[in-house]
Amino acid sequence: MTPGTLEAFIEHLSIPRSCELNKPVFKKLFLENGVLDIADKTALKDDVDKIRWLYTLKPATINVAAYVDSERDFSEIAVLQVELTSAKRLKRIATFMQRSIPYPLILVFSQENQVCLSIADKRINQADKEKWVVEDILYTDWIDLTAPTHAQAAFMEDCNIDSFSYANFLSFYKSLRERVIANNCATHSGRYERDATGNIENIQSEGRLEQLRELERLTLQKIEIANKLKKEKQMGRQVELNTKIKQINDVIERIKESI
Repeated sequence: MTPGTLEAFIEHLSIPRSCELNKPVFKKLFLENGVLDIADKTALKDDVDKIRWLYTLKPATINVAAYVDSERDFSEIAVLQVELTSAKRLKRIATFMQRSIPYPLILVFSQENQVCLSIADKRINQADKEKWVVEDILYTDWIDLTAPTHAQAAFMEDCNIDSFSYANFLSFYKSLRERVIANNCATHSGRYERDATGNIENIQSEGRLEQLRELERLTLQKIEIANKLKKEKQMGRQVELNTKIKQINDVIERIKESI
């Protein structure tokens, strides 16, 4: 795809016109459903400029079957664009939006000429079938549409839905999830690579996701030790903390090479 604008990226997704809704979503929709706390409401008021419901994908609008079992209801997928004035509370905004709309969502966040995608695994609450449990919210890094990295450009090129699985909406959504995980690995490795076998279980992607989580955990641990080191006065303890940081760095580098 030719980089440049959000419109060009959305056009490149190749979602059929039959799925197009392109209607504004008013903030009161989120305020009235009762799942927002005070901090959520502040983020919605101060950081969100506009929300548009771009597409609704369902069996009547695209040739993909619904997937419903005791845990999941993938009868349809919605694509929303969320224009932000500030990205500092992006994850909070994504979380309450995923919790507020009770079916699979693809959130396309935009700010100026940058884009960020967010998806989430949702399961039916077994204790209350009317509610959803939101798990595993994933985000891409912000991508500058005018100057994406080589890996980011490869990711965006790979987001054309013609290359997704059309078996059912669960496998369709997993196709995007697999690409987001590959993109997030590329942030560390510089290489955009994904399993092209079409394995519906996405075993490789799940393993890579675990590695990404481990990277996040180790990075936080390293920051914590570095903060202790700044305050430490004893030479012996300083050496010990420095050694721990080096050991963590070695593990981080090994993971980055493997993902």
